[in-house]
Amino acid sequence: MVTSARHGRFPWKTAALAPAALLVPLLATPPVAQASSPAPIRSESPAPAPAQEPRTGFERSHGARWTSQPEEQDFLRTVDRSSHRVALDTVGRTKQGRPLQLVRIGAPAPAGPGAVRHGNSVLLICSQHGDEPAGREACLSTIRDLAFARDRATTRFLARTTVLVVPTANPDGRAAGTRGNSDGVDINRDHLALTTAEARTMAAVTRDWRPDTVYDLHEYGAHEPYYVKDLLTLWPRNLNAAEGLHRESTALSEKYARPAAESGGHSTGIYGIWTDPRTGEPVRQVAGDGQERILRNTVGIKGAVGLLAETRVDPLTDEEKADEALNNRRRVHSHLTALKGAFDFAGTRRARIEKATDAARTAGLADRGPVYLDGADNEPPADDRVLKDPPCGYRLTGAQYADVRDELDLHGIRAQRRGDGAFVPLRQSQRALVPLLLDERARFPLTAGTPVQRCG
Repeated sequence: MVTSARHGRFPWKTAALAPAALLVPLLATPPVAQASSPAPIRSESPAPAPAQEPRTGFERSHGARWTSQPEEQDFLRTVDRSSHRVALDTVGRTKQGRPLQLVRIGAPAPAGPGAVRHGNSVLLICSQHGDEPAGREACLSTIRDLAFARDRATTRFLARTTVLVVPTANPDGRAAGTRGNSDGVDINRDHLALTTAEARTMAAVTRDWRPDTVYDLHEYGAHEPYYVKDLLTLWPRNLNAAEGLHRESTALSEKYARPAAESGGHSTGIYGIWTDPRTGEPVRQVAGDGQERILRNTVGIKGAVGLLAETRVDPLTDEEKADEALNNRRRVHSHLTALKGAFDFAGTRRARIEKATDAARTAGLADRGPVYLDGADNEPPADDRVLKDPPCGYRLTGAQYADVRDELDLHGIRAQRRGDGAFVPLRQSQRALVPLLLDERARFPLTAGTPVQRCG
């Protein structure tokens, strides 16, 4: 069996569900009914603030409605103008012309990608699916809270950790209340092909800023009685994610995000795993595989710690059934408590995170080891789905290179011109991604390049 040691950590299609050590929260969690966002770290000097800090439409309505896109724009502009910790960029446009924005948060806000690449950074991707708005609300209030927090630890945290936020990753879908974008494409299945403006923008952000941790906020529909928790999380399962990244990603899930949510009064579980309601034992896997085109896995392959966080859409109680606002506040609050854990993770494990991401991003330069075309950390691939002795690169015709050149560039993959075509070597930072994009045996190749077994 290939990679038996790797799979031995997850003998039955799930991670160990034993409780992790609970971290002491840095700020008491507010009651669920209030759904205010956490100020997970405290700062040493007050940030300049308006006379009254801005509030989202969701907050002003006490959860009765979601923040509109005009309200979001007003909110972000106010925070940007009022705090030296925040800078707001438009980094893309959707097909319908709505802005795709990146919020940069630091003490002070980082001027550009250069400094961020050499420090510790967290990227929040909020509501890739337009009909899953709770993550977006958590991101908006978190931006505000980090911008104006008046305590010492926040400044210390932001001086050493950059927080990047894409507050609405699918603006057209949010406007329409749909999972997909304006063309009906699921953006979270487009992180290899990059056919959508939204996925292309996220690829450019991860390439240019190189975040150490990528945290992806979603929502899910419950299935009684097996799949009912307030919050579900999952790390990159793809086998091409480096060991150190896999270890840090599972730690983020099991030792930080889930315990933080539980300390805030929320039940938690592993995304994609149904459990027996009496014993808590896993009974079935329904989602959460190693598919490389899903952001959670893509970022792991690219050298970042990754985590998916999903909150339950369905009402938990009769009170929530009777009061939609109460249900909405619980959905947002469960995201906020888990985010507190994510920031705690970034602050306390900084050295380990940076060691893992640095090692993952330089390992490809050695051009050693297998590349996995299938499988997951809990599902060993068939032998013929493993490139045990991968080619040293792929040759592309002129037409092929013209078709995929932009996508390779967005993925940060280097190509060498050869005549009217190109040669794409594996000896580069994104080594594992090259066969996944260019080998005809891969699940989602951009094109079928010609493997080259020996290089100069």
